[in-house]
Amino acid sequence: MRFEIMRLDEVNGTTVDSTVVDAASVDRIVQQAAAIGQRLWIRPAESSAV
Repeated sequence: MRFEIMRLDEVNGTTVDSTVVDAASVDRIVQQAAAIGQRLWIRPAESSAV
C-alpha cells in the first residue's frame, strides 16, 4: 500500500509539499518529523498517484 505524506506549514496548516511513499517508509518519515516537530498529514494514496 502507498501513502501520501504532506508536510504542513507551521503557521496556517496548509500543505507545503507532498510525496507518495510505500508503507515501509512511513515510520521512518514520521520519526524524522517527530524529531524536529514537523506537522504531517498522512492518507492512503490514490491508485493513480506516482
